[in-house]
Amino acid sequence: MKRTTIFIDEEIYYDIKELAEEDQKAISEILREALVRYLKERKKKKKLSIIGIAESGRKDIAERHEEILWQEAKNRKGNS
Repeated sequence: MKRTTIFIDEEIYYDIKELAEEDQKAISEILREALVRYLKERKKKKKLSIIGIAESGRKDIAERHEEILWQEAKNRKGNS
């Protein structure tokens, strides 16, 4: 583990201290757990952000994917 120093508002510090006392954990452990959850959520959001990135606007792709791909390939051959 690496040691680091952070500056936080006094109110946040006391909230974290209260949580640590309730859970019988060190403040550093509470902060590590919070950071791990935050980073996991960020990674999850980043992965989900690619959904729909190549949206074509067509509603029939799932049903007609083979036909559409074949037609697109045929069109590209004709344009080369």
